[in-house]
Amino acid sequence: MPTFNRILLCYDGTREGQHALKDGASLAQELHADVHVLSVLNNSAWMQGADITSAVPIDLITDSARSLLDEGLQKLAARGIIARGHFAIGDPLDQIPLLANELKVDLIVVGHRHSSRLARWWGGRSDGLLLDRVGCSVLVTMGPEIGPHAAVAGSSGAGETTRPVEHS
Repeated sequence: MPTFNRILLCYDGTREGQHALKDGASLAQELHADVHVLSVLNNSAWMQGADITSAVPIDLITDSARSLLDEGLQKLAARGIIARGHFAIGDPLDQIPLLANELKVDLIVVGHRHSSRLARWWGGRSDGLLLDRVGCSVLVTMGPEIGPHAAVAGSSGAGETTRPVEHS
């Protein structure tokens, strides 16, 4: 197994980003790795809604995105991990590889959001491109989300099912 000395955790405040931060932090602690956190303000996402966002000052949007980075750094600090924060504006598929290559990281940790094929097609999602743009390993965290292999409601996850409570 390769040694991961420098890890880049991608954090955007979403549930998936929180899983990436948590899982990446656990790995970094075990490996005593140098940790960097990247938060990207995806300008293409808010440019598509330009009519709405034009009424919101850009400084407010940027400050909000920077506060997400601070939140991630504080969560790591609470676990005893000192990390360096990085903030970028642009497409995450451009910004993540750019910083990863600049920092010469050994591992990038990102969260995965489950979506249907239609949603990926409609949104123009091309998640696979990240792997083509970096020269290091990528850990994609799944988190305890509803997905094709998630436990069914009413199941304890250990092969046992619970009986529904009857109300009269």
